[in-house]
Amino acid sequence: MMKKKYLFAALTMAVIAGSCSKDDVNPADAGLPVINLTVPAGGFTADSLQWVRINPEVPNAGNARYLWMNGNDTLATTKDLQFVSDVTGVVTLRFSVSNSAGESFKTVEVKISAPSASYKTGVTKVFEYFPAPGQFINTMPAWNDGDNAEKMAAAAQSALSEDGLVSLGGFGGYIVMGFDHIILNKPGKNSFRIIGNAFGDWSEPGIIEVSADVNGNGLPDDEWYEIAGSEYNSPHTIKNYQITYYKPDENKEKTPDPNNQFLTDTSYIRWKDNQGNAGFLSRNMFYSQPYYPAWKGDSITFTGSRLADQIEDLSGNGTYFVNHAFPYGYADNQSNDDEKSAIRIEWAVDKAGNPARLPGINFIRVYSAVRAEAGWLGEISTDLTGAVDLNVK
Repeated sequence: MMKKKYLFAALTMAVIAGSCSKDDVNPADAGLPVINLTVPAGGFTADSLQWVRINPEVPNAGNARYLWMNGNDTLATTKDLQFVSDVTGVVTLRFSVSNSAGESFKTVEVKISAPSASYKTGVTKVFEYFPAPGQFINTMPAWNDGDNAEKMAAAAQSALSEDGLVSLGGFGGYIVMGFDHIILNKPGKNSFRIIGNAFGDWSEPGIIEVSADVNGNGLPDDEWYEIAGSEYNSPHTIKNYQITYYKPDENKEKTPDPNNQFLTDTSYIRWKDNQGNAGFLSRNMFYSQPYYPAWKGDSITFTGSRLADQIEDLSGNGTYFVNHAFPYGYADNQSNDDEKSAIRIEWAVDKAGNPARLPGINFIRVYSAVRAEAGWLGEISTDLTGAVDLNVK
C-alpha cells in the first residue's frame, strides 16, 4: 500500500512538471537573452517629428543580435533605439534579441501626438557662424565693433529669418543650423534643400553635413555625416584638405594688378595649405571693408574635402567667367527651383564612407568646398539664405 502512495505521488509530480508552459521557464536558464525594459509613467510618448528614445537592458546579451521593427520596416539593428514618426496615434514596435540559444522579444507601444503648434519649414537656430575670408565677410551679415562669435551667430540667424544672404567666404567657412523638429529620412524621397543663389552657369558649391541629436542635449555635438554628393568619390576631390588664412595688415601697401583694373590688392590675405601650396586672396575694387572675419584671431584654419573648381573664362579676356555646377548633392550648386538642388538624407555617409542610415536629423552644417578665384568676380564662396524641410508643408 505504501509503494502505491509513493508511485501515485511521483506520477502526480511528473504530470504537473510536464504541464508547465514555456512562459514559466526563465529565459536565462535556457540561455536565451533576457530583456529588461523600464516603461516611463504614462508610457513612451512624443510629439510627431520628435525623438522617442528607448534604452532596454540585456544583461546576458553576449554576442547577441538586435532588431527593432515597425511592422515590416526595420528601424535599427542596435540595442538602443531613437524612433521618430510623422504619423500620430499608437505605434507598436517589436524588439528582438537573438543568440545561439534562440530569440527573445518584447513589444513596445509608443503614442505619437500632434504638436501643439505648427513646425517651421526652415532654420530656427544658428549655432555657429565661422566664415573664411571673402569679399562679403563682415557685411553679410554685418559685423559691428565688439561683436564676438556668439553675436555673429545671432546676426546670421537674424539674416536667415528674413531670407537675407549669409556668405561663408572661401574654402572652409561654415555655418551650423538647427530646426524646431526632426527632418525625416524617407527612403527614395527628397529630404531638404539648402537655399542658395546659384544660377545658370554660376555655382559656388558647399559640402553639406548632417547630424542627429543622439545624446538629447539639443546641441550639435554628436557625430557628423557627410552628404555624399556626385563628387564624393571623384579623383579630383581632395579629402582632408587643410588651409590656413592669416589676418592681414589693412594698412599695408597695396599691390594692384596692372593688367586688371578691378583687382586693387593681389597680395591681400595670405594663405597656405597642406598640399604644399600658398598664395594670396585678392581684394577687388567693389568691396572696401576688411575681408578677414573681424572677430577672429591672427590666423584661422579649416579642414574638409576640397572640390575641384569648374571655372571657365568664356570671354577669353577675363571679363566673363562661369563655374559649372556639379550634378547633385551640394549647397549653392544648382538653382533653387531645380530638382537637382534637393538633398536626400539617405546619401549621408560616415567617416569611412559607409551609409549612415539615419532615421532623421536635427542639424545641418554647410561649408565652402572650393578654393579658387574667378578674376574680378573674386573667390568662390558658398552663400545661402537658409534651408527648407521638404516634408513639412
